[in-house]
Amino acid sequence: MWFEILPGLAIMGTCLVIPGVATAYIHKFINGGKEKRVAHYLYHCSLMERDRHTSGLNNYYVSKGLENTD
Repeated sequence: MWFEILPGLAIMGTCLVIPGVATAYIHKFINGGKEKRVAHYLYHCSLMERDRHTSGLNNYYVSKGLENTD
């Protein structure tokens, strides 16, 4: 019957979801609790460079806040 395919679909769906979820958690662990930012456009690249310069640690993912900059 049609319901015999459900276990196979569940296994396949789980195998497709695990890499995406694992990647998100690995990026959060490596980048200090924040997800990795990907810049596909030039404007996003400039924002990441701004964040890298304002952090003081040369990392874009360590935010300092604009009120704390010199």
